[in-house]
Order: sequence, then C-alpha cells, then structure tokens
Amino acid sequence: MTLAEARRVIEAGEAKAAEIGQPMNIAVVDAGGNLVAHVRMDGAWIGSIDISINKAYTSRAFDISTKELAEHSQSGGQFFGIHASNGGRVMIFAGGVPLRRNGTVVGAVGVSGGTGEQDQAVAEAAAAAF
Repeated sequence: MTLAEARRVIEAGEAKAAEIGQPMNIAVVDAGGNLVAHVRMDGAWIGSIDISINKAYTSRAFDISTKELAEHSQSGGQFFGIHASNGGRVMIFAGGVPLRRNGTVVGAVGVSGGTGEQDQAVAEAAAAAF
C-alpha cells in the first residue's frame, strides 16, 4: 500500500461523502494494519478520527468488512465480545472494508462520521477506487 494508492482511495471516499452531503473521517491502513493516510473532512466529528482508523485496522486484522463482523458479533454469535479484544481497537459497526490486490488483502479503509449506512457507502466507494 503506497501513499499514492491511499490518497486515491481517500479522494474517492471524499467524493462520495460530498455527494451524500456528510463530512467524514477516512483512514487507510497497510497490510500490517498501520496507518498510511487519514483525512478529516471539514466539519467531520473529531470523535470519529479514532473510530475511522480503528475500523480500517479491524477490517485488515480480520480481513472482513466491519459490517460483516458486526453481524457475527451479536449476542449468541460466534464472535460475541470480540470488540473487547485488541485493546479495544476492534470496531463492530459498518464502515471498514478490506482492500485487495489479486485476491490478497493488502490494507483496508475505514470511514466514520455519519450513519452506519453512510459510512459503509463511503467506504465501499473508496475501496472501489483501489
């Protein structure tokens, strides 16, 4: 995951966020879950900075979208309680999407600042640019 690739992903996310009228925090991590780039759009919540970074980390750590992970982490689900792992970094709501190259996960994007549906839509648009 290069900085140029991360910037391209973020730019696509920013475009989608502007289209839906919701400022977002957008983060991109590399294959090791390390932050490569982050942007906080004008007016996006400062409380969502860490959430966007942690959504990207979570998606890469488990190679699954955070939306899918959330479905499996409900009471009675196979991953119930997972949000308490990894020092509390695991996010179990929509907005984190793995980034794949030739079928291999090489990073992830995390988005936070709107509803779960908005976060997911922006994350998917960002990932599509990868």
